[in-house]
Amino acid sequence: MVVSVFLLILTTATGQSTDDSEHEAIRYTKSASNDPISQLQKRIDLGEVNLTYYGRHGFLRSVLEALKIPRSSQMLVFSKTSFQHQLISPEAPRALYFNDNVFVGWVQNGSVLEIATTDSQLGTVFYVLDQTKTEKPKFVRQTYECLQCHDGGMTKQVPGYMMRSIYTRVDGMPEFRAGTMLTTDSSPMQERWGGWYVTGKHGAMRHLGNAFVRGGTEFTVDTEKGANLTDLRSLLDTTPYLSKHSDIVALMVAEHQANVYNLITRANYATRIALEVEKEMNKALGRPANYRSESTTHRIEGACDALVNALLFVGEASLRDRVTGTSGFAEEFARKGPFDRKGRSLRQFDLKSRLMRYPLSYLIYSDAFGQLPTLSKEAVFRKLYRILGGEEKGKEFASLSSEDKKAIYEILKETCPDFALWLAHQSKTSETFK
Repeated sequence: MVVSVFLLILTTATGQSTDDSEHEAIRYTKSASNDPISQLQKRIDLGEVNLTYYGRHGFLRSVLEALKIPRSSQMLVFSKTSFQHQLISPEAPRALYFNDNVFVGWVQNGSVLEIATTDSQLGTVFYVLDQTKTEKPKFVRQTYECLQCHDGGMTKQVPGYMMRSIYTRVDGMPEFRAGTMLTTDSSPMQERWGGWYVTGKHGAMRHLGNAFVRGGTEFTVDTEKGANLTDLRSLLDTTPYLSKHSDIVALMVAEHQANVYNLITRANYATRIALEVEKEMNKALGRPANYRSESTTHRIEGACDALVNALLFVGEASLRDRVTGTSGFAEEFARKGPFDRKGRSLRQFDLKSRLMRYPLSYLIYSDAFGQLPTLSKEAVFRKLYRILGGEEKGKEFASLSSEDKKAIYEILKETCPDFALWLAHQSKTSETFK
């Protein structure tokens, strides 16, 4: 018994576990989900919501309306990287739409809608919705098929989101020999969006969107022709789509969101598994049930430190020129708030030198963050407090000016009830920020 517990601790501590999602503390495939899609399905079953079937779009339009996903979030990906790859091409790209916690994929003439959403306890959960007209549409949860790609190194070893930049040929086939890159807000602009269409202004900066790889053993990509496009009419017929855009700002937000959600899930899993392991260890060694070891604390704090860095955009690639979207996504996104008494919000954009005006992720308001284990959330708040107060002086936080720190602290205190409650329980005063 003791030996098996020690082996489990070693596996967890070194990050070598390849099946954390099926740990007894998680039980991903065996646990019911309470995500936005399962909640919508319950409303459909009760007759509270009716999804309307609209011709070639099937249930797409009514699903977006039911989930309050804006059409302006549309992103078009032409690489054949979906399980409906046979229907995807540069002439018929897959369309993705998203809000704070759901991504919906639509393919022309596709048999299903593809959905990825966030459950506060399980992480990313995957569904399909049959595109056959019916009075009672049914979202069907997917597990093993999706997890073959969406549970590994690119998703922080948890069921998660993944946005990749892939060198793509003119027929939509990925040229994997040329390389593939995970895309986050830390990715250099010149490595982003291979296999994607991009609309928007970005000045002298260049990206891999709107371009195709050519060559045999030597690969070349012309990034000039597809730069600074404000519409896609020169590249494809956008008539079949809900929007004529594949907005650059939406793409930047989506890649940030995917990475942060994976790290929220990583912190959630790491904490729950560490506590379960410690529970067994305490029992095996005859220690008090509430005994807390240093190794457990370190594992929890390590996962939460990585999350804090992502929340604060640590390592974000600087913008060398102004970015402007085309679909109105940025304006819709920024209007959502919440706002502090000075009218400031974590959703307000900068788009001149960085993505956000106040570099702390809006996902701190998400249900997934709010439902983190108490120890995780407290660890995040402690680290944030030390960073924003200037106690934590690591070079990774050098991009945060004193004005940034003060503004973020004030916004967070007024708009995040959990943080305000945590502050109220602290004996240390907040004079630093006055």
